[in-house]
Amino acid sequence: MKISQCLVIADDLTGGNATGVLLAKTGYKSHSVLSYEHGRDNPEFTNCDCLIITTDSRALTQKEAYSRVKHAAKVFRTDDTKIFCKRIDTTLRGNLGAETDAMLDVLGDEYVAICAPCFPSSGRTLAGGYLLVNGLPLHKTNIAIDPKTPVKTSDIAEIFRSQSRNKVSSLYISDLMDGKHALASKINSLVSSGSRVIIIDCITSEDLNLIADAVITSGRKILAVDPGEFTAALARKIITPLNAKERRKILAVVGSVNSNTREQMENLWLAQRPIANVFAETRRFLDDEASREQEIERVTAEILELSKTNTVLTITGDGIYPEKRIDFRQYSGNIDTLTGRINDSLAEIALRVLRGERSFRGLYATGGDVTQSLCVKFGASGLDLRDEVLPLAAYGLFYGGEFDGLHVVTKGGSQGNSDAINLCVNYLKSKLFI
Repeated sequence: MKISQCLVIADDLTGGNATGVLLAKTGYKSHSVLSYEHGRDNPEFTNCDCLIITTDSRALTQKEAYSRVKHAAKVFRTDDTKIFCKRIDTTLRGNLGAETDAMLDVLGDEYVAICAPCFPSSGRTLAGGYLLVNGLPLHKTNIAIDPKTPVKTSDIAEIFRSQSRNKVSSLYISDLMDGKHALASKINSLVSSGSRVIIIDCITSEDLNLIADAVITSGRKILAVDPGEFTAALARKIITPLNAKERRKILAVVGSVNSNTREQMENLWLAQRPIANVFAETRRFLDDEASREQEIERVTAEILELSKTNTVLTITGDGIYPEKRIDFRQYSGNIDTLTGRINDSLAEIALRVLRGERSFRGLYATGGDVTQSLCVKFGASGLDLRDEVLPLAAYGLFYGGEFDGLHVVTKGGSQGNSDAINLCVNYLKSKLFI
């Protein structure tokens, strides 16, 4: 019998189904089950990647909710399960603390709960430990007066501390700014000091991806506590669909630092499933040859690993964020030489990725300089142009070289509306029958 690789325990049916759909969109076969009391030998529970169990416990007392969730976790926990999720409401209703305690008690002392309740596509964000709904503090919305499960505070740590027996700690947006390794270190430090519930600020899908990367880097066994997007981010990085078939993949290479590009990429990351991004630390391309090679190897390795569970992969220069932008006056040489070194490095990463994973059949590139570097690196003599995707975005095939016939769309960094890159990727998907 096949046991699911991802177990989600939800306190109500619609919430559980919402998480199941997120996982299904990411490429996983997901089963939502009501009759959990029948046990895991029921045929309903076989041959799926993700199993969603509904305990219908949101409006119960904390004691009753704890009991139901603990029972479900005991029944369905297996050694084959790689991801455990306590699905919580996007507006923090119900028995968050008690149900998290129940799952931790079943999973054992090695597990720690990571709560990342951000749901960007529904306007739910966590900043400074306070849940905002479309920019408003939760307690100022109509959710606060829900007749069955009212919410009196926007402070999620306060809710957990009032319900959980475990030590609760928080990490904030400032803790995310130094990358996954620094965040992983902070998580480990909190766990070492006795914390078993760690709440982490998150505003965007990229924040959720960073938290997922940090959790993996930390080496901790975790229980994901969230409305679904954090669990989906973890799944993309950890589990491979049981019935995975060879998929045609698309690689996007983005070196533009135009603010319009940033908006377009953030739109792409939200719109596409399954998708994964790796930021290239462009400053390292300019430091010295050893640093350049190390960064090229790092990004290449991460993209190849993520390609096992994703269809669209993006390599993005971190200069799309102003705080990461390079001051070229710090370096010797003219700006054309320096930017040329960055573009050549990004093209080298793309070359190694395409050599390492032959299922990449489509390429998206932003900026003429990046496209030129890709053509040179691939040994192509040019592009066999076929169509206009949208104004100033062209579709064609590489002509000659190692990747002759590779489908490619190129676009200027400043061109198009916020959905422009997503439209280009969808165009490539249509050409590749993805």
